[in-house]
Amino acid sequence: MYSKILQKLSLGDLGKKVGTLGHIIDGYERDEVTPSVEVASKLADVLDVSLDYLSGKTDTELDSATLGRIMEISVMPEDDKKQVFLVLDALIRDYKARKAYAQ
Repeated sequence: MYSKILQKLSLGDLGKKVGTLGHIIDGYERDEVTPSVEVASKLADVLDVSLDYLSGKTDTELDSATLGRIMEISVMPEDDKKQVFLVLDALIRDYKARKAYAQ
């Protein structure tokens, strides 16, 4: 759990936000106790990360705003999705080029 919000919360505060106690959160962090799906979901919401990130399944931290945008794209008609991805691909390509030339 390496979210920016965690740096601002004590274990007790985080526990209150998810409906448990600070020492239980400490047990989760030390891998002594595994949270229920419901608690893990609340933790992910409070920390503004995905469950995959929280569980270590991915190291890519996606905040809820980014996930929300991805979900909005996923329900678009295919032609609209293609347009969005063309624009994204161009922006990503340009970013990578700027980054490569800056080194």
